[in-house]
Amino acid sequence: MLSSNLRQLHRLGRGAINMFSTDAKQFPEAKRRFIPSQGTYPHGFFAGGSHCGIKKNGKADLALLVSDRPTTTSAVFTTNQFCAAPVQYDRSVINGARDAQEQRVRAVVINSGCANAVTGQQGLADAQEMGEAGAAFVRMFDKERGVEHEGGEALVMSTGVIGQRLPLSKITDGVTAMQVDETHEAWMRAAVAHMTTDTFPKLLSRQVDIAGQPIHLAGITKGSGMIHPNMSTLLGTVCTDASVPQSLLDKALAHAVARSFNAISIDGDMSTNDTIAVIANGASGVVVDGAAYEQFTTALTEFMADLASLVVRDGEGATKFLTIEVTGARTFADAKQVASTIATSSLVKTAFYGQDANWGRILCAVGYAGVALDTHKVNMAIYPGDNSDPLVLVKGGEPLLPVDEARASEILKQEDMRVRVELGLGSEEARMYTCDLSHDYVSINADYRS
Repeated sequence: MLSSNLRQLHRLGRGAINMFSTDAKQFPEAKRRFIPSQGTYPHGFFAGGSHCGIKKNGKADLALLVSDRPTTTSAVFTTNQFCAAPVQYDRSVINGARDAQEQRVRAVVINSGCANAVTGQQGLADAQEMGEAGAAFVRMFDKERGVEHEGGEALVMSTGVIGQRLPLSKITDGVTAMQVDETHEAWMRAAVAHMTTDTFPKLLSRQVDIAGQPIHLAGITKGSGMIHPNMSTLLGTVCTDASVPQSLLDKALAHAVARSFNAISIDGDMSTNDTIAVIANGASGVVVDGAAYEQFTTALTEFMADLASLVVRDGEGATKFLTIEVTGARTFADAKQVASTIATSSLVKTAFYGQDANWGRILCAVGYAGVALDTHKVNMAIYPGDNSDPLVLVKGGEPLLPVDEARASEILKQEDMRVRVELGLGSEEARMYTCDLSHDYVSINADYRS
């Protein structure tokens, strides 16, 4: 943890830090069970959050994550052609480090309330200056700790309203004045500062064993709308104290994101700012190579799937959490395509909101997914979140009639449920995570800029 003297230094010349509460009681009661009260965090990472003045309502809007040593960093970005300035800047930083075979990234600066998207050359200049503020913080951080490093670069992430310039002086002053430490409270402050239309902060941490030795993972993400997969789906950072070579980290992230952040959909809209980064600083001393790579990839994938699920649980206006599971496909890509088609069907999503066991809408989506089928082999069932008996709706391509409406009503009243579609064509499977589509989604997005 940083000394109180260093925290005081961060305040000098900038005035008091704008503090805010992380008390879970301020968030909706139904969401509090997803907010951690404690955590186990990767060694060598420091976090912080504050209100620097971007948001007019006084809520937290600036977060900072810092490693006490150089890191190996990998990321995936939106494929939206109007990609935001922070995406372009981060690509250049990570690609530069990769090409030079150097560990350059030391920090991530995140602001909420303004996306710095579709802002032209000025937006790129602002993203660069935001990154330079993060790099300056790293130099001060190292100096006050008496550590001899060559400094490092900072990634930047922005989320909020598109088409507006960043209030840059507020951000750079806020970065300079930021308090960071290793505590759960500090990580919570960073998570709260990511929020825009989110109704709760999304923070996850855990310890896992790799080759019999412990490493730690911690992740923060944000998002509740404009969520649809294609390379990535929102803002998020995963930190680990494992030591992972660049090529293996790139490979592990590609595998994990295809099964986590690229496997969620809320509304079919892809943001201009989507970024997911994984940062490994090696502070645990555990080196990921050889057989350990498979273990690390599995652990990272499971962790990122759990983190991504928090976004779906906070889908704008959502009342249901739906897992779409497709099995028996010829390839993973086929299974993913069918699952994605079901997950993005507005008719399917509204049926679940209305608690209607409309198996025809699901089967219709399977049929137009663009994957060759033997329709006589298709089975479908809905599994309730309480692990009681499923409701089998289709077997051998034909509906099981009459539908047990009483049992359907019992299942569809629950918040969590799983739709399982068996194609009967092979051994590959995939999952998508989605939510229902409610009246509130329209209300939230109709009023977004007001």
